[in-house]
Amino acid sequence: MSAVPSLDLSADVLTLTRALVDAPSVSGEEAALADAVEAALRALGGLEVERVGDSVLARTNLGRPTRVVLAGHLDTVPIADNVPSRLEGDRLFGCGTSDMKSGDAVILRLAARFGVPGAEPAHDLTFVLYDNEEVEAVKNGLGRVARERRGWLYGDLAILLEPTDGEIEAGCQGTLRAVLEVRGRRAHSARSWLGVNAVHGAAGILATLAAYDAREVDIDGCRYREGLNAVRIEGGVAGNVIPDECRVTVNFRYAPDRDEDAAEAHVREVFTDALAGGATLTVVDNAGGALPGLAEPAAAAFVAAVGRPPRAKLGWTDVARFAAFGIPAVNYGPGDPQLAHTREESVLVERLQPAEDALVAYLSTPPA
Repeated sequence: MSAVPSLDLSADVLTLTRALVDAPSVSGEEAALADAVEAALRALGGLEVERVGDSVLARTNLGRPTRVVLAGHLDTVPIADNVPSRLEGDRLFGCGTSDMKSGDAVILRLAARFGVPGAEPAHDLTFVLYDNEEVEAVKNGLGRVARERRGWLYGDLAILLEPTDGEIEAGCQGTLRAVLEVRGRRAHSARSWLGVNAVHGAAGILATLAAYDAREVDIDGCRYREGLNAVRIEGGVAGNVIPDECRVTVNFRYAPDRDEDAAEAHVREVFTDALAGGATLTVVDNAGGALPGLAEPAAAAFVAAVGRPPRAKLGWTDVARFAAFGIPAVNYGPGDPQLAHTREESVLVERLQPAEDALVAYLSTPPA
């Protein structure tokens, strides 16, 4: 990978977003971008800066009575022939434009404004730019920070600059991945009756998924929709062999009124027939969601300052990690969640500056 150029935090938010997008940082390959972010933050002169792996932490220490944490992940999903970025009309296209380098650019612009000597934010501020959010939870950089530098994550409010299309999205869904395995008996395909086809045996699992009726639930005025889907299927040995095993990976996105145990119990209940028929189910990843928490004064004040009605976050974000610490947290960023992870990923240019402006106004206003 080529070296990442230095980042100019005085550049406008669009230019900074392009610079971040043009610095590839697929999960596990964030080191060069983290180096550039660390160097840029240290150069501001008004921040305490620390590095934890490929996560970069920076904060003011002005003795304010309140602290706001602003966080975003540096990594992206694998590039789909969409780097470098390109500007077409009113949209900036490229891997990470929405999820979530436009949000990272806003964070860095805020750091450039409030992280210099003589700056006067109304709150002390902590900036967290971390690695490995787009992969399994065990690798998550914010999780590593929580284990090794938990004090850096404490605050009165955490704002995740995840893609929300300029809206406030409260809480988040939980996410569970499980592997259902069906066993068969291998045989020559010319004498298939001597074997048991495991791929055929998975038909009931797929039928159950196709017929699944997703629950919708309203929590604090935010409507969460669940989903249970096959995301991978593996099986087969050779073109002339009856397969003796088949694995179906499923992903359950669940509303935050379920905890991890309840989510697993529900998935096992859905596949009761398959499990009774000899299939096995192994949970390989399970991260609980977060309730909206909008009654918390700090969260309510932010909603009032932005002046937009909150809605449910459909997806998992690290809001859940802050909520587990008892810290109110919301999602608010310029990216479009509908375009995250797509080949056509883009962000509306007109969303960028308003997101920065709204946060500047909120962070400059003393709490009531």
